Amino acid sequence: MGGIWGLILAAGESKRMGFPKMLLDFNGITMIENVIRNVTSSDIDYTIVVLGADKDKLIELVEQSFIRYCYNENYKEGMLSSVKCGFRNLPPDIEAVMVFQGDQPLIIPRVTNMVIEAYRVSGKGIVIPVYKKKRGHPLLIGKKYRNEIEKLDPVKGLRSLAYHFSDDVLEVDIDDSGILKDFDTYNDYKNEINQIK
Repeated sequence: MGGIWGLILAAGESKRMGFPKMLLDFNGITMIENVIRNVTSSDIDYTIVVLGADKDKLIELVEQSFIRYCYNENYKEGMLSSVKCGFRNLPPDIEAVMVFQGDQPLIIPRVTNMVIEAYRVSGKGIVIPVYKKKRGHPLLIGKKYRNEIEKLDPVKGLRSLAYHFSDDVLEVDIDDSGILKDFDTYNDYKNEINQIK
């Protein structure tokens, strides 16, 4: 089971939202279902979701999508702990991993495919989409960095990987602001919903 894996981070506590944001309605389905649909509709070969807080509420939605999931018992330690959990639950022969956040339902399959294509053409080990000079998601990480993920400082987070190996980073210009948009508060969510209507 090699290939490119989509790693969806859905373990957060949604503290600023006040309730599980992955369950908010987005285009008629939940936010996490939107993210799963976008990932599985792209050129990603396999997908795994990292669960943590509210896992009992999310697990049924994930199972309905017939994709893998794992549980991060250290989810209170932050996002990097979920990235590490996801990597530990991947098979040994992966080609690369693309990291998605569970609260970014606006990352469309076309954008994911552009990042994958850039990775395959360039041969770079870390590929990051950029919108108006701002780095966003999904971040693509080649298999050679699998062990490096475990060594990263939780305080500095996943971004420090690109800092430590800057010579192996490719930025891909994307014409879609969805790579930057996440939903930390209910106002963030309502503002976006009002724009969609």
